[in-house]
Amino acid sequence: MIEPLLPPAPPGRQRVDDRRVLNGIFWILRTGSPWRDLPPRYGPSTAVHNRDNRWAKRGGG
Repeated sequence: MIEPLLPPAPPGRQRVDDRRVLNGIFWILRTGSPWRDLPPRYGPSTAVHNRDNRWAKRGGG
């Protein structure tokens, strides 16, 4: 449903699944925890944090 709203994947390295990243971002927002405490099931915390920052700069967050 929200896939058309997400920015396209840039060419290059394989990126972490968008669904996992979104769930990780929602987990951070819901719990108020620091990024370093993100559970591993959401992917690397740096990847989730970087994606959140990039989306926010593009107007997606």
